[in-house]
Amino acid sequence: MTQLDGYKTKQRDYILQFLIKNQEKHVTVDDVVDHLKSAGNPVGKATVYRYLDKLVGQGDVRKYLLEDSGACYQYNADQKSCAMHFHLKCVTCKKLIHLHCDFLNEIERHILTDHHFTIDPSRTVFYGQCENCKSQV
Repeated sequence: MTQLDGYKTKQRDYILQFLIKNQEKHVTVDDVVDHLKSAGNPVGKATVYRYLDKLVGQGDVRKYLLEDSGACYQYNADQKSCAMHFHLKCVTCKKLIHLHCDFLNEIERHILTDHHFTIDPSRTVFYGQCENCKSQV
């Protein structure tokens, strides 16, 4: 993780610890605020937004803009890993899933070679329904 802007606060520590603990998930600002409030460490929504923006700028957190649910965030322990794969978004449960798939890497290469277009996998999201939600129908 990169050096912060010179000062630490308890609120920043609470936010960062929540992000690290949930680094395998994509969380919203409301998730952070609700968790900290329920843990007895309330932090204002504006504070969470400002700190997340700072962490995104430093590369410590990835921000995903999703058309139906706004933004979600993920702690980026390995800053290169998320840039190397595509994502799936379940339209039912709203889960964002990391997709490691060699076949999509072939498609990415084809589009670059044959169509001279570079895809940014970290920002490419396929919408559909996850296995769990589909089985509940």
